Amino acid sequence: MNKGRESLAYLTFLVDNYHNLPQTIVFLHSHRDGYPRAWHTDFDDYDNVKALHHLQISFVQKRGYANLRCNWEPGCPDMMQALRTQKEEHRTQEHIMAESWPQLFNDTKIPAVIAVACCSQFAVSRKQVLKRPLEYYQRIQEWVMRTNATDYMSGRVMEYLWHIMFGQEAI
Repeated sequence: MNKGRESLAYLTFLVDNYHNLPQTIVFLHSHRDGYPRAWHTDFDDYDNVKALHHLQISFVQKRGYANLRCNWEPGCPDMMQALRTQKEEHRTQEHIMAESWPQLFNDTKIPAVIAVACCSQFAVSRKQVLKRPLEYYQRIQEWVMRTNATDYMSGRVMEYLWHIMFGQEAI
């Protein structure tokens, strides 16, 4: 099964390797094929290999998490506002987030706004991953596989959650 865009692959890696994770884990798209296909890679020639060459592993180890998208355009849009009082049909990902948050985060309070740079490309330390038990990642993995949300929508929801899963603030 391949669902949730890259989410299921990332979660499967974490679940399968939980007890033997490397010190720093990088999750990114394999793009080396330039614009427009790799528009969500920050370097001028849209090559993620350059992102890896510039990755400051000491920063990842110190902070626990680093988004690999640092471009001001589009920045960190605050499009995910799952608590909007007026539900708009075209904001499907917000509806899914509001419905799924209790399952994904054990009934904790959902943030009013979640903002993050797009595209689910980031580095995380083993120490940060291990702050949550294996069962947590298995539960998220199960949600991605079983949700009625489409591949695209479940992937979009996950795109807004990685930084929170790994200990960062919602915005």
